[in-house]
Amino acid sequence: MLRWLVCGRVGPVWMWKALLLFVAIAFAGQLLGVIFNKSSVQPAARSIFSSPDAQGPSLGSCQPHTHIMFLKTHKTASSTVLNMLYRFGEERDLHFALPLGYQLGYPLPFNAHRVKGYRGPRAVEFHIMGNHMRFNKLEVEKVMPADTFYFSIIRDPVALAESSFAYYKEVAPAFRKTKGLGDFADNPHKYYDPRLRNNHYARNLLWFDFGLDHNANFSISLAQRGQAMIHQAFKLILVSEYFDQSMILLRHALCWPLDAVVSFSLNARQQKPSGIGGISGSWVGKAAAAAGVGGRGARSQAKALPNLSLTEEQREKLRQWNALDWYLYKAFNKTFWEEIDRFGHTQMEQEVALLRTRREDLARVCLRDGGKPVEAHRIRDKNIRPFQSGLIKILGYELQPGLDNATRTACLRMIRPEIQYKDVLDAKQFPRAPAIPAQPGQQVPMVAAAGSFLRQDLSRTGERLIGGEAGGRTMEADWDGSRLIRGNRTLIRGQEKGRLR
Repeated sequence: MLRWLVCGRVGPVWMWKALLLFVAIAFAGQLLGVIFNKSSVQPAARSIFSSPDAQGPSLGSCQPHTHIMFLKTHKTASSTVLNMLYRFGEERDLHFALPLGYQLGYPLPFNAHRVKGYRGPRAVEFHIMGNHMRFNKLEVEKVMPADTFYFSIIRDPVALAESSFAYYKEVAPAFRKTKGLGDFADNPHKYYDPRLRNNHYARNLLWFDFGLDHNANFSISLAQRGQAMIHQAFKLILVSEYFDQSMILLRHALCWPLDAVVSFSLNARQQKPSGIGGISGSWVGKAAAAAGVGGRGARSQAKALPNLSLTEEQREKLRQWNALDWYLYKAFNKTFWEEIDRFGHTQMEQEVALLRTRREDLARVCLRDGGKPVEAHRIRDKNIRPFQSGLIKILGYELQPGLDNATRTACLRMIRPEIQYKDVLDAKQFPRAPAIPAQPGQQVPMVAAAGSFLRQDLSRTGERLIGGEAGGRTMEADWDGSRLIRGNRTLIRGQEKGRLR
């Protein structure tokens, strides 16, 4: 019947046979193609942060430290170190001892009640403490567990003085009227008055941050007692000039993976001026101008950048002026290299090379333009523009476009500025409560724009509310009377007082 149908109605049999053969060959080819394609499909590219290189050389059977206190000294690359602590803690959902504002009561000696969420000695487990404070061990011990690892970082006092002068030229009265740092070094007593607020930035700043009397007359016995106190309280003192070696020692001390101590330099200042000056064109300048607190900052644009040039004689004068800091630096630089001797110079060189290679690899993946820092106003994402302070410019980074979600999240953590990062962590630890309709006669607690609560009892913090929210910003006064504007998870300090670092 089929033969009759084909021959009579459709065509000859050979045509049907050829068609059926063609269909069979096509089906077999398609089937083989699917099998072949399945065998050649590559797995999705893994994030660079999940590669074996992220762990680094084996550390044996030790367990990572998660109770950590970092004394964040000023102008010592401490913002970069704090970023590492923030990243490590956020990735592992650790609990931070965060300040009520942005510093733990600095420059006043630390008090446990400066910690947000503190409810009494060790009533709450805090894992990491690292924001600016003036060290007070007895009060820190009320907050942090008994097995906490204490460490800090120091810097050559001459280099520190250069950085401090650049950042705090308009803040410290001792710096404000000088022609330059060399002028100050030639006759510091002409400009320095220990009674004036913020002059602690101009003398023995390390000694001050460690909680000691920075105006005390130098003596060997006093310096030795200070060194002994610090040595007893801190298990490791890093040296800013040998940052990579410091990170290797820290990694082994904390038993952390390599990526936890790989970093990009944060809060670095621009070494050379550019055509666009100061903060007037930045998001900080615009916000301050909108709030009416940027007058002094705007006028400062006409001023020249701080003159940091020094002769060798002036450098020696700065060492004498900062004699207590110079003693600390020499003493702990010596113990630092003793640590490296015990660690082994060959192993140190190998691990530093691995760290630097890993940093280059991450910069190539994460950052635009090969990782070159850029001025804040050139950063497209306003949420990662660094806070601008005074006459110098703080540089930041731009993320590489087209990153997958996991890689972008990890890269963003590495470049997120300190102030914005603190706000992110604050919002996670203290989620903003849903709005509750106010009952007649009931006072509703105010909530900051960053998602953190403004305490109703602000007398402990030295901050007071001086205005309501206007345009999404909350006005407060800091300990020194300078106005603060909270908005979009960022702090802007009015009238350029009380610098944050």
